[in-house]
Amino acid sequence: MFKDLGVPRPEEHLVKAQLIFKIDGIMKSLKQAEAAELLGIKEAGVSKMLVGEFRQFSVSRLLRFSNCARSRRGDCR
Repeated sequence: MFKDLGVPRPEEHLVKAQLIFKIDGIMKSLKQAEAAELLGIKEAGVSKMLVGEFRQFSVSRLLRFSNCARSRRGDCR
């Protein structure tokens, strides 16, 4: 899908989108401010990530966010 849209590195973009989908599902019960504190990022970063502006996040960082959100341990930088 991302390849058809001309997105650079479409495979990586798909992995990131899947991770964010997972993170969003885990954090549904949290407010954005709480999610930001848990992940160790600014609230604006959470907002951007959840609306699809996630190029600034690496796959490894999103994996850390996913693990952190699942375990509910803070400071996932």
